[in-house]
Amino acid sequence: MALLEALIFDVDGTLAETERDGHRVAFNQAFQDFELPWYWSVGLYGQLLRVAGGKERIRYYVDRYQPGLVGDRDLAQLVTALHRAKTQHFQALLATDVIPLRPGVKRLLAAARQQGVRLAIATTSAKDTVIPLLERLLGPESPTWFEVIAAGDMVPAKKPAPDIYHLVVEVMGLDRSRCLVVEDSQPGLTAALAAGLTTVVTVNDYTRHQTLSGARLVINHLGEPHLPFEVLQGDTGQAYYFSLDLAQTLLSWAQT
Repeated sequence: MALLEALIFDVDGTLAETERDGHRVAFNQAFQDFELPWYWSVGLYGQLLRVAGGKERIRYYVDRYQPGLVGDRDLAQLVTALHRAKTQHFQALLATDVIPLRPGVKRLLAAARQQGVRLAIATTSAKDTVIPLLERLLGPESPTWFEVIAAGDMVPAKKPAPDIYHLVVEVMGLDRSRCLVVEDSQPGLTAALAAGLTTVVTVNDYTRHQTLSGARLVINHLGEPHLPFEVLQGDTGQAYYFSLDLAQTLLSWAQT
């Protein structure tokens, strides 16, 4: 039986509830900065989340909803400038404590560190967004807990391509059969599975109804002893919150 060696986490929607009241709001503030008559509602943003990456999301929105707005060269410059402004607004929002950790995250990270399970991050977000988020929600030293923070433009293709997970595995020298990924969405799940990694999905309001075939387990959050998770797909035995023991069990089942 392969023993659990590493946990690899997505960030947005997985570690923290960043999307609806964080990134979405920051995008809208950036649009106001540039005097653009754009507004991403909660519902529209859910549709746009099908596109991984902030800059890619802006470009898709322009192509889909604002065709012919600017030329290709000007659009590239606009997208870069908007994303830079959006990142600044997101960092300001972090300071207001409107973005919470998801249930069970802090407990699971602490248990992993105590028991010597290696930690990594694989996200489509920019690193200058991820680091402040970790520092604010988990403490100033928390970025050092993760051996690798694979983020943003470090790979040629973003999720659902598996590049970001291949990068983490290769840099850390991991045995794929001993790793467990925690994701929150279908694109992230697709990326992890394509990299040959066993994956748990903790859905949120935006991803709850996505097709999540291939996930070893789908739950509404990681849970706490006083806050049981809801199992949407898969089997947890007698477990009602996510622990390293459950992670080991899921890896064992994946190998049978």
